[in-house]
Formats: sequence, C-alpha cells, structure tokens
Amino acid sequence: MASNEVHVIGGGLAGSEAAWQLAERGHAVVISEMRPVRGTAAHRTEKLGELVCSNTFKSTETTNAHGLLKAEMRQLGSLILDCADESRVPGGSALTVDREIFSQHVHDRIHAHPRIRVSREEVTALPDVGIIATGPLTSDALADAIRARLGVESLAFYDAIAPVVSLESIDQNIAFRASRWGKETMDGAGEEGAYLNCAFTRDEYEAFIDALTTADQFTAHEFDAVPYFEGCMPIEEMARRGRESLRFGPMKPIGLQDPRSNSRPHAVMQLRMEDRGGRMWNLVGFQTRLRIPEQARVFRMIPGLAEAEFLRFGSIHRNSYVNAPAALSSHLSLRDAPQLMFAGQITGVEGYTESSATGLLAGINLARQMEGREPVVPPPATMMGALYRYMREADPKHFQPMNANFGLLDDLEGVAPKLLKDKAKKRELFAERALTAMSAWRDDAGIVPTAIRG
Repeated sequence: MASNEVHVIGGGLAGSEAAWQLAERGHAVVISEMRPVRGTAAHRTEKLGELVCSNTFKSTETTNAHGLLKAEMRQLGSLILDCADESRVPGGSALTVDREIFSQHVHDRIHAHPRIRVSREEVTALPDVGIIATGPLTSDALADAIRARLGVESLAFYDAIAPVVSLESIDQNIAFRASRWGKETMDGAGEEGAYLNCAFTRDEYEAFIDALTTADQFTAHEFDAVPYFEGCMPIEEMARRGRESLRFGPMKPIGLQDPRSNSRPHAVMQLRMEDRGGRMWNLVGFQTRLRIPEQARVFRMIPGLAEAEFLRFGSIHRNSYVNAPAALSSHLSLRDAPQLMFAGQITGVEGYTESSATGLLAGINLARQMEGREPVVPPPATMMGALYRYMREADPKHFQPMNANFGLLDDLEGVAPKLLKDKAKKRELFAERALTAMSAWRDDAGIVPTAIRG
C-alpha cells in the first residue's frame, strides 16, 4: 500500500460506500477485498457490493424507518443507493434490485474511480489509519487482531437476538412493572422495578407452548448454522425439552406477584428496556429461529402483547460484531485511534441500508480528520444519528445488533396528543423533523454531497 493511500478493509456495501466518499473528497484509497484469494461460505462471486441474502433494501417511504434512513443518505450523496436505483426491479414501495446488475454497478464504479485501487488480499492486521468494514464474516485472522486490540469480550461471533417491541404497543393494563424479589432493579429504575412483566395463567401458558413448539422455523444458510449452546438456545428448542422447561427457565414466575390477582402467576415473560429512553423493550430470553410471520403470530399470544409492534425480530446466526458502546467512540472509531474506524455490520447494525449508512459516515469523517477537522455525527432526531446514539449509549452488557426503527427516535414535542395517537401522522412528523434536522446538520458541518457519476 502506498504511503499516501487510505486503507479500507472490506469490499461490501459499507466498504464500497466508504471508499467512494473518501475518493470523492480527494483522497487516494486502497480497498482490500480478500475474495477470490479467500472465499466465504456466503459469497458466490468476486464482485464488490455482492448481496448475499435478500435483494431488497426495504421501503423507500419516509414513513418507514428504512425509507427515512435512505432519504437522509440521499442528502449526503450515497453511491450505494444510486447503484440500487439504477438496478431497481418492480417491488412496490420497496427498493428491490436485480442483485447481479447491482453488484456489477458497484464493482464498476469503484474500479473506474481514478483515486481508488482495489487489492485482492486477506488483511490480518489493523492499519493505523483506515476503515474496517469486513461484515459479519470477518476472517479469523483479522478477528483475532481486533480482539487483541479491543479485548476478548469486545467481539462476538454468534448473535442470539430476542425480539424488541415498542413501549406504546404494550398493554400496560396487563403488563406490570416489577423486578423479581424487588432486587433486580437496574440503575435509575426506581422502586417500581426494572422490568415489564406479562403474566400467564395455566391455560394461557399451555396454549402458548403448543403454538411455540409447532411454529415454522427458519432454515438457515450454511454460514448461519449455529452449534446451539445454553446461552444461545432458541426459545422454541427450550420448550421442546418439556412443557415445564420455560417455567423453570426464562419464564419462571418466582419472586413476582401479578397485581391483578395478587398472586404468583403460572409463568411470566419479562421485558427489559433496550434503550435509555425506554421506548424499546426486549423480550428477555426469547432468542428464536422462528420465521418472522410466526414470531408475530406466536408472541402476540403473550398477555399484554396482542397489539405488539415489533421493532426488531429475533434471530440466531453467525455474526462477528464489535461491542460498540464498550469499545468504540461516538463516531465508531477506536477510542485511542480516532482515525481507525469501523463501518457496516461489524459495528452492530443490521441490514443493507444501515450498513451502507455507517460506511457513508465513516468515509466522510475519515476525510474530515485527514483534513484537520473534527468528526461529526448527525443529531439523534435523524434516523442515522439515532442509530449512532444507540451504539454509543446502549448497555454494553446487553448490546445486540440493531436495525433502523422509530423506537430509536426521541418523542415528538409540542404536538397535540390527538395527532400522536395517529400512527401514520406521527411517522410523517418524525420524518419531517428528521429530514429538516439532517439538512441543517449537513449545512452546518459543511458537508458537500458527493457527485454521483456513472
């Protein structure tokens, strides 16, 4: 690598976006991609920007969290979204692409840029300056280098993700606030307790177990295959061990009393706060491999969750990611090396759009620092800024990857309560506030959107 080149490791969505943003701002970039020198269990080609799962970037509507994030990225000049637009196929309001044409567009744009050089090599050491965007399938050698730098506990290899629901969709006439024995209270929870509790009668529990053990499961890709261990056991697998297994595990009722009956419930599902604002709540111990429609159907049988809005569905799969709140700065760099950043899924975001967004901002911020300016992060009123805030402020002990969702945003202020009850109108107001905030932030920070060229 030439001494004046900036190093981007990884040629996926985040790495390609980061390299483009740097190059468009006048910096020479080398992007290292280990394929085809070393393949992965997921990729099938050597093209940059290859999509290995779905062929959709999800909604384009700003009243959808993913659509809002895209609109913010367009204000900054995203290469990935431009390539997606050129590769679009019919998919309703979703940005659905021909995966082959899309990756070819990304591949060609990167290779044609006069300030970008592509190096086909496996990188096994961290650069002093650069961006690590190696995704969920980071090679073992580089993962070892990351762990050596950040600490053994700062890099996870398997996700065991439980669903997250919005607070406003939980029926709090049924769910009650308490901690088991009154002793499991997190900091700031107060006397009322840290958890929301959904109590089951015997009949409700039996019906739930029947539905859970017969629901349709997701059949994973080979690279997602997980050797289950106790800390990563899907809730449905635990239930198959015996009908009482959950009552002696994550749904044990001991130490809790249902205020509706003034007695101990037959079983309890607990929800734990996912964000400091208390807008998102995690179904404790409910990591799952159920298909998404089945998760919605079965988990809405839980008392108090009949109208649950799922902000994140559960999953279990291989996914190398950094414990961002424990190890990284607010702009996702090493804390002792602000010009060595992380981007993409390895930061703890989920999804194509989210990964691309972190690559976009990493490219902008590294360029700024190399020009003697401070890194910047959008305000939390934006979807991008709210994602970054989550990765900065989430509890490191419970940190899990997150996708864009409206639960990340602060509540609207100065809006009539009647309007807030209208979910569609509320999301319109969220989007209006976010796009206004993004535009003002971009201008205040002096960020000039990159010129998108074919």
